[in-house]
Amino acid sequence: MSETNPAATAEVVAPHRYTAVMAADIEARWQDFWDAEGTYAAPNPSGDLAGDPQLVAKPKKFIMDMFPYPSGAGLHVGHPLGYIATDVFARFHRMTGHNVLHTLGFDAFGLPAEQYAVQTGTHPRVSTEANMENMKVQLRRLGLGHDKRRSFATIDPDYYKWTQWIFLQIFNSWYDQEADRARPVSELIAQFESGERAVPGHTRAWSELSDTERADVLGDFRLAYASDAPVNWCPGLGTVLANEEVTADGRSERGNFPVFKAKLRQWNMRITAYADRLLDDLDALDWPEAIKLQQRNWIGRSEGARVDFPIDGERITVFTTRPDTLFGATYMVLAPEHPLVEKFTSGAWPEGTHEAWTGGHATPTEAVAAYRAQAASKSDVERQAEAKDKTGVFIGAYATNPVNGEQVPVFIADYVLMGYGTGAIMAVPAGDQRDFEFARAFELPIHCIVEPTDGRGTDTSTWEDAFASYDAKIINSSNGDISLDGLGVADAKARITEWLEREGIGEGTVNFRLRDWLFSRQRYWGEPFPIVYDEDGVAHSLPESMLPLELPEVEDYSPRTFDPDDADTQPETPLSRNQDWVNVTLDLGDGRGPRPYRRETNTMPNWAGSCWYELRYADPHNDRKLVDPQIEQYWMGPREGQPHGGVDLYVGGAEHAVLHLLYARFWSKVLHDLGHVSSAEPFHKLYNQGMIQAYVYRDSRGIAVPAAEVEERDGAYYYQGEQVSRLLGKMGKSLKNAVTPDEICAEYGADTLRLYEMAMGPLDVSRPWDTRAVVGQFRLLQRLWRNVVDETTGDVTVVDTEPDEDTLRALHKAIDGVRQDLEGMRFNTAIAKVTELNNHLTKTGGAVPRTVAEPLVLLVAPLAPHIAEELWRRLGHTDSVVHHDFPVADPAYVVDESVTCVVQIKGKVKARLEVSPAISDEELEKVALGDEKVVAALAGAGIRKVIVRAPKLVNIVPA
Repeated sequence: MSETNPAATAEVVAPHRYTAVMAADIEARWQDFWDAEGTYAAPNPSGDLAGDPQLVAKPKKFIMDMFPYPSGAGLHVGHPLGYIATDVFARFHRMTGHNVLHTLGFDAFGLPAEQYAVQTGTHPRVSTEANMENMKVQLRRLGLGHDKRRSFATIDPDYYKWTQWIFLQIFNSWYDQEADRARPVSELIAQFESGERAVPGHTRAWSELSDTERADVLGDFRLAYASDAPVNWCPGLGTVLANEEVTADGRSERGNFPVFKAKLRQWNMRITAYADRLLDDLDALDWPEAIKLQQRNWIGRSEGARVDFPIDGERITVFTTRPDTLFGATYMVLAPEHPLVEKFTSGAWPEGTHEAWTGGHATPTEAVAAYRAQAASKSDVERQAEAKDKTGVFIGAYATNPVNGEQVPVFIADYVLMGYGTGAIMAVPAGDQRDFEFARAFELPIHCIVEPTDGRGTDTSTWEDAFASYDAKIINSSNGDISLDGLGVADAKARITEWLEREGIGEGTVNFRLRDWLFSRQRYWGEPFPIVYDEDGVAHSLPESMLPLELPEVEDYSPRTFDPDDADTQPETPLSRNQDWVNVTLDLGDGRGPRPYRRETNTMPNWAGSCWYELRYADPHNDRKLVDPQIEQYWMGPREGQPHGGVDLYVGGAEHAVLHLLYARFWSKVLHDLGHVSSAEPFHKLYNQGMIQAYVYRDSRGIAVPAAEVEERDGAYYYQGEQVSRLLGKMGKSLKNAVTPDEICAEYGADTLRLYEMAMGPLDVSRPWDTRAVVGQFRLLQRLWRNVVDETTGDVTVVDTEPDEDTLRALHKAIDGVRQDLEGMRFNTAIAKVTELNNHLTKTGGAVPRTVAEPLVLLVAPLAPHIAEELWRRLGHTDSVVHHDFPVADPAYVVDESVTCVVQIKGKVKARLEVSPAISDEELEKVALGDEKVVAALAGAGIRKVIVRAPKLVNIVPA
């Protein structure tokens, strides 16, 4: 007797049932249709939109996803979560009459492709373009409604031409503090030439300075500049890294190599000039408060004073937020990288130097060199760890405390960073715990200058920790010229700051934690700098006619790497080995004619291309200017509720809070100041989607095993007979728990995958993936199909009869709820409401009225567009659902005819009443007190109080 395949039998009995095979056919056909018809092409306000008043009158909506990187591993089901969400949101707004710009490009420069090239010899462009094509196929299969005319990759020369052009705008600009905006360097030069502005550091006129001297002066003003500065040098990668690319334990984010502090000549962006504006403008942005807080903390604004400590006829300047404690400063600490360390380090230990201060070395020079090498191997986080032992060495020199004349020893210690303030601190051990611990370790004096309020007394020798207070009174802080004794902190700060300014030894100032942005990478696969150097080493910008400066072909893509633990090395870039490209003769159009130049051999960081890509989406094929002003104003310009302009919705991960988002804001502000764009902010509304997680299974060695091959037995998990552990975590190829969207699409269809990812929970919350649960959304689509199409014949079953009142109420409540949920990006509850309506129709039985079936299909359209298009066409329509009007609820059917009111006596429910939703408190009280059950429950008892919350609650308190 032969066995029968139930699925095959079902397909014979119901050949028009919605199955994975049917879904695949429907989805492929409609994706082809959308591409052929240009369904998602968003018209611009010039060209295709000009002269069409109907389109001009449409409100616009610019919706963006964060740039994907084209990984060779392709997508797993966690990647499309945000893409599907923005697609649903975009589709809903098209149906509500908006002109929607929604597209997706690729952030394609960067280290992964370069590392792959190093390993395989494959050109980074070849592997990157192959990865992009694979991702495009995967993304297309999801039915994402992107305007493909606007897509691009950052590696396209006609894109990075404008990245280079923006760099030159920044290079050729300076920040005018008085005007509080960027201005062209040419205007600064004009001020120097006319004598309107004195030339800093020179007594000679601008015309008398050499080209090199002028370049040095301008370098101190330019928003993009090269300088010798402490950097994070990673020998194992052969490149320097930004602070944000270094982990908390002092290793590279990519590759996990040690990172050291080194001094190299690098390009920087003067983002610090915009610190105040970057802070202030956060208030007008519709961003998660957690992201705003991270940016505020990263920028780190603090008010205080700069104070000069005389030393050997010169000075060390410190920044302090507590100048009122200056009388308590008993020693100074410089960061090991501070440029003055070598200058003030003495050749021999002064007489009476404490043995603990020397670090066991014969001379201060030896002690400083050894300590610097030790500090260079630590990350900033490690150096500032509160729990670690305090270390340091005396440099053999003393500075003078300017308020009391005391000679204070100068140390270097790794808990002081060059990245904050001036890289030097006045140490007040009585009021700062780190200073206190250092003073105890090195037997330094501790002066009590704030009156303790916790009973410990003023004898610091008995203290176990520092006493920090902003409420206590200042004591022991006076000299012949000034006294702070008896003052509160605020008054003392004001008085000492005024005195410092009067004496010319300090000033009130604002400090920021934010440092200038390190903008050089010793890599091949990045945008070349449009900069050349003349024989004197002066940097010159290439004219726009020479852009793009394309990457040359090279045989060796790798920067020279070194022993990962060897800090005493220098970068060697792949471009520097291509001498024919590096050494060129050019006519820069400056009137000097052809001259020999040397190209910059560093490349830009991978962040460069993503700093401005929203502008290219708006005007992707413009080869004459960065962006057409009319187009930029239309899509990005300021408007009511968006005073700084920007993209209407930007969706992506929270991990970019202080990297990409801060950098993009900086570039936007520079371009705005220079008049190239109307928007001062790139992204008005930011939404951080959660993460799709998956269970990671590990064997006894801690090695991840294939999740798909793990079996569950009696609450335990086994792989090839061995019990394994299970922990919820990230999804990824390396963790062997990745599920690809291709797998789910093949088994259920893209619409099912879309519904499942949107139904898993609130979009901003992480949630675990469960392949077994996907079938629930597949069944929803099958029920929807059955409510419109006969599974046996394939005929449409809807009827042209009026629905009953219950169905009308179910329909219009669903319309009202789904509309609100889609607008609020509550996609999971929108799906729940669609499911409720669909189930209502299924339970009612019989044919579904057309006036219900059609709105139901339209409700589904943003969420499951393929099946919606198919059903819409089968219902007899020739237009696409993509631009059809979204249903509007009839308010008469949204409000219930009656609601259930609960009546409580002594907190216990005694009756339930069906009342009008519009009933007043007074009417409801009368109805409740007259109800038979309530009367019986009271049993003649008096009433002390009646609490009414119409229309749903009456609470009676008996006497």
